[in-house]
Amino acid sequence: MKKFLVLFTLVFAIVSCEKKSKVEKAVEEIPVEVKVVRFDKAFFESKPEELANLKAEYPFFFPDGNDDKVWIEKMQNKDWRALYSEVQKKYGNFSKQTTEIEDLFKHIKYYFPTVVTPTIYTVIGEMDYNNKAIYANDKLIIALELYLGKGHEFYTFPEYIEQNFEERQMMPDVVSSFAMRTIPAPTEKSLLSEMIYYGKELYLKDILLPNYTDDERIGYLPEQITWCQENESYIWRFFVDENLLYSSDSKLANRFINLAPFSKFYLEIDNESPGRIGQWIGWQIVRSYMENNPKMTVADLFKMDARELFEKSKYKPKKNE
Repeated sequence: MKKFLVLFTLVFAIVSCEKKSKVEKAVEEIPVEVKVVRFDKAFFESKPEELANLKAEYPFFFPDGNDDKVWIEKMQNKDWRALYSEVQKKYGNFSKQTTEIEDLFKHIKYYFPTVVTPTIYTVIGEMDYNNKAIYANDKLIIALELYLGKGHEFYTFPEYIEQNFEERQMMPDVVSSFAMRTIPAPTEKSLLSEMIYYGKELYLKDILLPNYTDDERIGYLPEQITWCQENESYIWRFFVDENLLYSSDSKLANRFINLAPFSKFYLEIDNESPGRIGQWIGWQIVRSYMENNPKMTVADLFKMDARELFEKSKYKPKKNE
């Protein structure tokens, strides 16, 4: 019996690898060429008298209502120029990232053939960590000041936020922004709906970023993924026992879904837990569903009602030993 199980596992692994390689081979054949516009360089290497030309070429970066003095002061401000210098040290050559973006959009086009390859604009923004990468159909804007690496001298953010200011988070952030325009927002105000929505987003990262680890996809530290795996059954039992899954309590999002230093069970384990634990559980539910429904397309998955998906997922957390 043991030999049979070992053989079955080996055959399953081989079939999975062959299937994956077929997908990756098909992805490699998809022609994608991205155009990168270094607006950060264009702006900070322009002289004040060239501002009119900049505004004419990039009108979407100069919203109405700001006097030209605002832009000229930014061009010349020593702190902004110091930040620009740091960005150039790390991303003066953007060819590596360009290749990664091309690979990402090959994967996107494999699953979503009608998607237009956007023009990439690199910028230096206002340290808005909620908008590190913005996908807008024909444009993809990436704020390079937010990928200098945690602990950088220019950062004054809490550690749980700063841990995702790494270069390796750039592509997952792009996928998150793409997901906002691709996955329908929840129609039901329940914790389960929010969990499944983000579970779909994280599953999208599974298929679009096959060479990334789970911690990179969700933006956790490796030890935080380990904590989730070791405590999965406890987390699930808590959600079920407390009747939280179908609750519409608005406080639940801040406790288990939104960016936070830790999740709020109101138990001793809180400080050990990572934030957004509901997203992680939702991810496991969606994965379980797709494992049990291998013919389901990604487009149809995204249309699925959260409750139906959960009920058909056969999700069962691993028991703690």
